[in-house]
Parts: sequence; structure tokens; C-alpha cells
Amino acid sequence: MTPELGIIEGFYGRPWTWAEREEAAVCLSFHGYRFYHFAPKADLFLRRRWQEPHPAEDAVRLASLSYVCRAHGMRFGVGLSPYEVYRDFNADVREALTRKLAFLDEIGIDDLAILFDDMGGDIPDLAQRQVEIAHWIGERTVASRLLVCPSYYTDDPILDRIFGARPASYLEDLGRLLDPTIEILWTGEEVCAREFSTAHLERVTAQLGRKPFLWDNYPVNDGPRMSQFLHLRAFTGRPASIAAHISAHGVNPASQPFLSRIPALTLPMSYEQGDDYAYGAALKDAATKVLGPDFAETLIGDLLVLNDSGLDRLSESAVMKLRARYSAFDHPAAREIIDWLDGGYRITQEIMDTQ
Repeated sequence: MTPELGIIEGFYGRPWTWAEREEAAVCLSFHGYRFYHFAPKADLFLRRRWQEPHPAEDAVRLASLSYVCRAHGMRFGVGLSPYEVYRDFNADVREALTRKLAFLDEIGIDDLAILFDDMGGDIPDLAQRQVEIAHWIGERTVASRLLVCPSYYTDDPILDRIFGARPASYLEDLGRLLDPTIEILWTGEEVCAREFSTAHLERVTAQLGRKPFLWDNYPVNDGPRMSQFLHLRAFTGRPASIAAHISAHGVNPASQPFLSRIPALTLPMSYEQGDDYAYGAALKDAATKVLGPDFAETLIGDLLVLNDSGLDRLSESAVMKLRARYSAFDHPAAREIIDWLDGGYRITQEIMDTQ
């Protein structure tokens, strides 16, 4: 059994272009992906400046992306991060939120994710406040599916260190009070989970009172550390057995749109093949489909360098050799590799702090 699969464009740093988004949606729709959630950290009008209207050009392109997704059998959704509105959900905030919801309705959305991540959370009644906002939004959106990302969306203690200690019984309270039709996003035992086990997902289901909607942070490669690597390997640690324990599986892609398709194509294989899934063979199959046989063979031969070594560990001569090697391929993915080698996808802490 394969769960509903989709893309959650939710990474920091340099965003995809509108054309790259539409092309990714079309490509992945042919490989079993059924939703596309637009939530890039670089879109400030969905995050720090959410109360301001989107520029007219962006509104047109969002509507176009929605149309393309729907035309190819994918639900289109948007992730909205109304920064810390739970601290004071006053009349002015509600008016601004009403305007933003009307805008999203107009461009055409099937899914709306209210994202409470990346915000301070050390408030005793945090769950109750967030539930009130989610229910208020649910009464005013045309989206047929509403999702909530908790402030504490993983067991990972790094969130407690950055955003304050999570309130006692936060997840249990959120699950108990939130309308059971509203999905809850979850990234696993870590922000970037190495694997998902049925035991873990069963425990989270009990806490949330519903199956979690996975926000899978692979192959995403944002952040000062991860942007040093190209995450190209096939999916592992996502056994087909978890399908019965999740409501859907969303993939947060890498900064490189074409290269992201390689691991993305292996996730449906993992579910479909079950115990017969072999990640090496899946990688070769996916890479060949995305790149063609010659390019795929070259890329797989360089996995230890591109995927595992890290950009800062490459000597100048190694970078020059790789640039020359991939310049021989007239392909968007080759240009992404060269751009990465040149530092074009490097992410700094300043970028993360301001997006």
C-alpha cells in the first residue's frame, strides 16, 4: 500500500523559480505524487510579512502553479506561518488573517497548512491558543483539507533549546482539542529523521489522536551545514510497513529542483516494492530516468564526493575537475551541480535568521 505522496516546498535559502516548480509538479505527478504544498521560507509574505499582500506578479504565478498542479491530478496547498499570532490574537490580527485567507482562496487552494514552527513555544496554554486559531481559520477558508504544524513537530530536543521548553502534554492537548478532521504534520524522532518506525508512529498516533501527516526532511539540504552536500541517494529508513501508520507522506525537496527528482522517484518504489526494495537499484533506475544513462553513471560514480564529502572539504583541483566533468553534459541537473560547486546554493545563518 502506498500512502498519498506529495512535495512540501519548505526549505530555507534560494527558492525554486516558478518554472521549476511547475516542471517539478508535472514530472512528479507521473510518478505517483498527488499534492504540492507551497511553503518556501523565502516567501516572506507567507512568513514574517504575512500581514502584507503578495506582490501582483507573485499572485499570478501562484495561481498558475495551482492550475498546473490541479491539471495534473495534484492537490495544491499553501503553508502559512502567521508569526506568533497566538500571543495576541486580537482584532487587527484577525482582520489581516481574513485578508490573507481571501487571497489564498482566490488563487485556488485545496490544502491549507497553518505552520506554527520556527516560533517561541514556552507558553503553558500554547496548544489551546493554537487550536482556537486553527478552528477560526477552518471556518473561513475554502480549502477542503486543513493541516497544522505544531511548534514542537518532532521529539528532537533541539527545538526546546532554540524555542524554549515545550509545555507539558503539549502534543496530547493539541490532539485532544483539535478537530479530528484537521491533519497534524510531524517530522519524526528528529527534525531530519534517519528513519521512521511503526513503533514510533503508533506512539505519535496515540498522542495526536490521529495518524501523523509526515513532513519528511529528506532530501532537503538547507542550512549552513546541509547546504555543503547534494542529497542524491535513494530513500532508506522508510519501510513500506509505515504506510498503514501515516495519513500522507510529504517530501521536503533539496534546493536543486532537478537533482531532487532522483531521490523523490525512489520513494514510490520503496512503498510499491516493499521487502523487495533495493536502494542501490532504485537509485540507478531513478537517476537514469531523470538524467539519462551516461549522466546517471557519472553521477553515481561521484556520490562519495557530491553526497558525502561536503563542499568545503573539496580541494580547488577537485572542484575544477568536477566542473569540467559536468560541463560536458547539457542538462539542467549538470548546471545545478556546477552552481553548487561555485557556492551558489550556500546557506548562511543570516539567511536562516531573516527568512
